[in-house]
Amino acid sequence: MNFFTKHFIGLITCSVALTVCNSAMAQTVGTGATSTNGSSVNAIPTAVPFLTVSPDSRSGAMGDAGAAISPDVNSTYWNPSKLAFLEDNNANLSLSYSPWLRHLLPDVNLTYLSFAKKLDDRNAIGASLRYFNLGTIELFDQYQTAQGTYRPNEFSIDGTYARKFGENFSLGLTLRYIHSSLSNGAFVEGQQIKAANAAAADVSLFYTTKTQQFGKDAVFSFGANISNIGTKVGYTDGGQKYFLPTNFKFGLANTINLDEYNQLTIAFDVNKLLVPTPPIRNASGKITSGSDDNVSTVSGIFGSLFDAPGGLSEEFQEISFSPAVEYWYNKQFAIRAGYFYENPNKGNRQYLTLGAGLKYESFNFDFAYLVASQDQSPLANTLRFTLGYKFGGKK
Repeated sequence: MNFFTKHFIGLITCSVALTVCNSAMAQTVGTGATSTNGSSVNAIPTAVPFLTVSPDSRSGAMGDAGAAISPDVNSTYWNPSKLAFLEDNNANLSLSYSPWLRHLLPDVNLTYLSFAKKLDDRNAIGASLRYFNLGTIELFDQYQTAQGTYRPNEFSIDGTYARKFGENFSLGLTLRYIHSSLSNGAFVEGQQIKAANAAAADVSLFYTTKTQQFGKDAVFSFGANISNIGTKVGYTDGGQKYFLPTNFKFGLANTINLDEYNQLTIAFDVNKLLVPTPPIRNASGKITSGSDDNVSTVSGIFGSLFDAPGGLSEEFQEISFSPAVEYWYNKQFAIRAGYFYENPNKGNRQYLTLGAGLKYESFNFDFAYLVASQDQSPLANTLRFTLGYKFGGKK
């Protein structure tokens, strides 16, 4: 091996880096390696896990619940079909920023720029750019001679179209280009590590209806989104390719107008990766439990529903949960809270989230704070900031 990094790089690619680049790309947090999204090493491995990091502060403050809550410009990430239910035809722009994994490195961050606009009463479009900066990596040769620095990064570019069908239902489609540059072209074990590129799509639906609950006006909604359905990712010519983090998200949200000024939303989301669970193999490499994970993308999606070596009980462990609440006063000030739970055997992300939002004229500002044990979670004390602007909004 002709180079290594002074600090992490396995963090940024999870199993991809561990497989391709061996121990030179490993970083431990506590007792195990950590993926870009904060999951521990026992999570189902995928390429480009930065795609599963919550980009904005509103849902980031609600335990990553976003499939069915009221639509906004960042619905492009959570459930693109919600864009068809934006309140008006004004263009919306949002910029989010989050320092990430600061307990490991001081210069890793995620930036998310999103745009949305209704074309008419039934049709809407959206676009977004997600950029993940992985800091500065110091490179050395086999003699530990400094070879300069490199700034690995990953990004994705999205385009979305959403359409209403009737007054209560909509469908959405998002197309995505993904680029992952984790090496400066160095050779590791005879293979040159190159930037990886992939294409993916999201398909989504949303249903919402106005109703009466406890004598109050209310809105009940549900939504679903299958994201990152796409090509596999490879970092070497002719080498192994890795699954994108294809994910199924389903959510419910119930909003009650308590009176003229007070509004309360209760939401609940569930997630499951539609990626094959690695089988258990013996010393000779023969599968002793589970299914072969060297399959196509389509086979991997359907097989992921029943391929866990531990059977149905393990499949249920692969489901994460996000209960959340959001309170608005006079549609100008919001307080939010949520909880994200991931099984200890499947990533072990468990944290409370808190946040607030403020609308002033055409601007809105949202803030989120992640509460977790600093000894157990690399995501403890994570902050997110979002600034939004509505063109042509009320002055």
